Amino acid sequence: MNATEMRAALFDRYGPPEVLYVGTVPKPVPGPGEVLVRVHATSVNGGELHGRAGKVRPVTGLAQRGFPKRMGLDFTGEVVALGPAPAEPGPRVGDRVWGVLGRTFGSVAEYLAVRPRRLSLVPAGLDLVEAAALPVGTTAITALRDKARLRPGERLLVRGGSGGVGVVAVQLGRALGAHVTALAGARNLDLVRDLGAHEAHDYATTRPADLPRFDVVLDTVGTEHPAYRRLLTPSGRMVAIAFDIDRAASALSYLAASTVYGRRRVRFFSGRPTHRLFVDLARYVESGAIRPVVDTVFPLEEIAKAHRALEAGGVRGKIIVRVV
Repeated sequence: MNATEMRAALFDRYGPPEVLYVGTVPKPVPGPGEVLVRVHATSVNGGELHGRAGKVRPVTGLAQRGFPKRMGLDFTGEVVALGPAPAEPGPRVGDRVWGVLGRTFGSVAEYLAVRPRRLSLVPAGLDLVEAAALPVGTTAITALRDKARLRPGERLLVRGGSGGVGVVAVQLGRALGAHVTALAGARNLDLVRDLGAHEAHDYATTRPADLPRFDVVLDTVGTEHPAYRRLLTPSGRMVAIAFDIDRAASALSYLAASTVYGRRRVRFFSGRPTHRLFVDLARYVESGAIRPVVDTVFPLEEIAKAHRALEAGGVRGKIIVRVV
C-alpha cells in the first residue's frame, strides 16, 4: 500500500456480516474548506446493518451507487491536514475531533475528508476510542431537548434504554430533570439504573399495558408504535428514531399520519447533527451529565464480528471499531 492509499471496510454484495472485508481504497484529499481526519475509532449503528443487508433499498436507498460499498457513519480522530481556503475559525492540525458524515457511509476507514460543520472538538481527557460511543448522543439531544422539549418533572419512557442512543437518553433525561423509566433487557437493568433511570423494566416481560402514562416516550426500537403512543398523556409527545424495517411501508405511513393528526403526535426524524450539536454534546460530557458506555471494542480487521455482535442483540452501549 502506497501513500495515496488507505484501508477501509468494504463489501461487494448485500448480505450477512461476513460480506464485510478490509480492502484498499484511494486516500482522500481534502477539498476547499475541508479537513483531513485520521480516524481513530467509529461505532456500529443499526442503519449500517440494514444498509449492508440491502434492506433499505426500497425505502431510502444508499448514497453510493455500485460496489464495493463502504461502512460507517460516525468517527473520532485527529485532524492531520487542511484543505485549501480553510474555514476561519475552524479546526487546526492536531485537534482531536468527533463527528458524522451526514447521509453517506464511509467512516470505517483510516482517513476522511470532512467539512468542519460535521465535527467538533472532543472534550479534553476523553479517550478517542471511548469517545466513539458518543456521537450518537446528538440524536438523544435532538429527540429530547429539541423535538420533545422535555421539561423538568415530566415522566419520560426510553425504549431500548441500554442501546447506543438509549444509554445517552437515560442520562440526558435525568440531567434535564425528568423522571426516567427505561425498558431494557434483564441483564442490563442495573446498568440503566446506574445511568440515572428512576425505574427500569425488562422489556421481555413488561407490556405497554403494564406501564403508567408518560409525558414523553422515546422509541429507539421501531415496533409497536400505536401501543406505546397510547401511553402518552393528553399533552404527551412521542419521538421515534426507528421503524420496523420488515414492515417499512405500513410503519412509515403510520408515523407520517401520526405526525399530522391527533393530539398525541409522533415526531420522527433522521439525524444529521452539525457542529453546534457536537459542541452541546461536549458540554454535557464536560459537566459529567453524560458519559460513554462501551460494550466491546473490535479492531478494524474484525469489522464482520462487530456487525455480528450488534445483530445478536443485548448490547450495553456501543460496539466500537478501533481503526488506528
